[in-house]
Amino acid sequence: MCTRRLTRELQSLEKSPLENPRIVALPNESNILEWHYVVEGTGVYDGGTYHGKLIFPKDYPLKPPSVIMMTPSGRFKPNRRLCLSMSDFHPESWNPMWSVSTILTGLYSFMMETAPTFGSIDTTDSEKRKLARLSLDFNIRDKNFCNIFPEYVELHKKLLEERRMQLGSEASNKLSAQVTSTGQRCVGLDGQEEAQGVFAAAAGVVVLLSILFAMRFIT
Repeated sequence: MCTRRLTRELQSLEKSPLENPRIVALPNESNILEWHYVVEGTGVYDGGTYHGKLIFPKDYPLKPPSVIMMTPSGRFKPNRRLCLSMSDFHPESWNPMWSVSTILTGLYSFMMETAPTFGSIDTTDSEKRKLARLSLDFNIRDKNFCNIFPEYVELHKKLLEERRMQLGSEASNKLSAQVTSTGQRCVGLDGQEEAQGVFAAAAGVVVLLSILFAMRFIT
């Protein structure tokens, strides 16, 4: 029953993906009871990609799964089972009609709140934004993440290339500015040297005229 149910839910997600926010969920190829998900953050989590797992019991949907978020978010402790109304912490409140979509939508809603629970932490909005920027770099170190979500691996490569180009452009601009500044200093030095040369030539002419004038009286 569990395998059939999860297979149907996978087909349903493929037909109607979760959007606003975008949430992607896929089972481990070697174990359909282990699902991996990615929540694309909004608000203070904007730009973040949050990777986690759902661990289903063999008697699902009669019992709820464990819910874990592995990416540091500033909202939940990484790699900890979360105490949610639709997780295995509260089997008494579990509804067998709930699904992977229901669980992940509920997780996202709770993530956007500030209510404490087992597995949650309290951080500032600036810390959450910082972790959001670092989230994809963190996820890419996870082999399962890379195998299950290759589209995010490609996104990471694209973002890295954009960073390199931006850094190259900034370095080029800095070098250009340095060359321009150096050139201006050189022009200033050339002008000073030219003026000094003119004064020296004028002084030489004066000395020569003085000598000629003196020789005229001697002869």
